[in-house]
Amino acid sequence: MPAIGAHIQIKGGLAKGGLAYTDAVGARAVQVFVGNPRGWRPSAGDPAQDAAFTAGCTERGVPSFIHTPFLVNVGSPNEATVEQSVATIRHNLARGAQLGCAGVVVHAGSAVGADRYDAALAQLHERLLPVLDGLPEGAPRLLIEPTAGGGRSLAATVEDLGPYLAALDHHPAVGVCFDTCHAWAAGHDLATPGGMAATLDALEATVGPGRLGLVHANDSLDGCGSTRDRHTTIGAGSIGAAPFAELLTHPAMSGVPVVVETPSADDGHAKDIALLCALRDGGLVPR
Repeated sequence: MPAIGAHIQIKGGLAKGGLAYTDAVGARAVQVFVGNPRGWRPSAGDPAQDAAFTAGCTERGVPSFIHTPFLVNVGSPNEATVEQSVATIRHNLARGAQLGCAGVVVHAGSAVGADRYDAALAQLHERLLPVLDGLPEGAPRLLIEPTAGGGRSLAATVEDLGPYLAALDHHPAVGVCFDTCHAWAAGHDLATPGGMAATLDALEATVGPGRLGLVHANDSLDGCGSTRDRHTTIGAGSIGAAPFAELLTHPAMSGVPVVVETPSADDGHAKDIALLCALRDGGLVPR
């Protein structure tokens, strides 16, 4: 059954703050930033905090993941952005290996300009494959997260992942992070009964079994196909709670962790985790 957790707050340190938050909200899977999510400057981390975080996750049986900064875009036409993106991905993968993480999440990115889609995919092939080929055995997988579909997105729908993974030669170190808010914004109707299951079927048919490595469970403030990435509390948005029961019981989700990236105020993460656990376990019928 999917382990359910959250993107955790780490105020006070990765271990001191992060593990306390993990316990407070009842998270059984965690995602973190290991630097400024809106900046390029890498952080070496604190060896003592790193070791305590790794040990704490192991003791709790909690899988951990890193989310790369939002600026990363290997498909950009700007060479400086590409260089910094590749360096950031390389650094986050190294930090993930240090921390014993299962995966490193990266947004699929954008071609930015018109008529650059093919060039951007070729750029992925040229610049990311050497990083993937250089990963040591046991390194975390790089998990590609389709975006909400705005701009010149390189992957928004689950079907878009086909050419994206082909550009990376279907490298074994590449997996997928599925974000429900993004998929909804990109046009997948998850709210219709059977819609979530059909989307996961399409995802697995596109990328193959075993590629799904993590799910971001987020409701949306906007309508289907809006291309707007605005997360909200599970059941409080336009997706609703019922589709998440389909998500959590789908065969493709076997052993795949889930984290919420929803508002954390007023115990929001604890409430969302509890709701998702109830939906997973069949103890709650949403209305």
